[in-house]
Amino acid sequence: MIGASSGIGEQLAQLLRQDGWTTILTGRREELLKKISGEYPDAFNYSVFDVKETAKVEEKLTELADQSGGCDLLIISAGTGDINEQLLFDIEKDIIDTNVSGFTCVADWAYRYFQEQGHGHLAAITSVAGIRGYRGAPAYNATKAYQLSDLEALRQKSNKSKLPIIVTDIRPGFVNTKMAKGEGLFWVASPEKAAKQIMSAIRRKRKVVYITKRWRLIATVLRIVPRFIYERL
Repeated sequence: MIGASSGIGEQLAQLLRQDGWTTILTGRREELLKKISGEYPDAFNYSVFDVKETAKVEEKLTELADQSGGCDLLIISAGTGDINEQLLFDIEKDIIDTNVSGFTCVADWAYRYFQEQGHGHLAAITSVAGIRGYRGAPAYNATKAYQLSDLEALRQKSNKSKLPIIVTDIRPGFVNTKMAKGEGLFWVASPEKAAKQIMSAIRRKRKVVYITKRWRLIATVLRIVPRFIYERL
């Protein structure tokens, strides 16, 4: 589990435990990972690293997979975003480094690992925000669009190879975590409810799922709104 120290990732970790998985939790905040792991030491181990440090990520993941005897499911829950009306580049760069560079490094490692193993399941938490741009958070929406496209490409690659590698694109709307920022939020799900629907999608090996389910309606509307109208909103 990449990014399991809080929010949706923490809730997913508990559901994986209940399903009988032995899970390695990763994240930047050791105190939180240590607390979660300490409550159920038979179900959890943890490793502290930042996906932005791409020079170290592949080595860490390989080491963790070897230590645990393999990897059948990898969930990418790590991500960041912020409102950036002033277009401050430091904010945009942090988002890009995490949601593009870090994400790609982890996803590509997972696919190569599963390819060599002959099977596996990659599940990644993206966002409904990836469907269209948004003036208040240009880099966030753009990085989420990148993730949607990247996961689609990996599914295509899996289909072409005919290997049983499952790629699940999990697209939440608003979830009550620190990532939910801005005014006029609606249909805000609790992390617990979001995690339950995500686990259901993983168990069913879904390709694309919206969290909560009603956000599929918003996604459809976003797609069909003409550009000349959307750009004036």
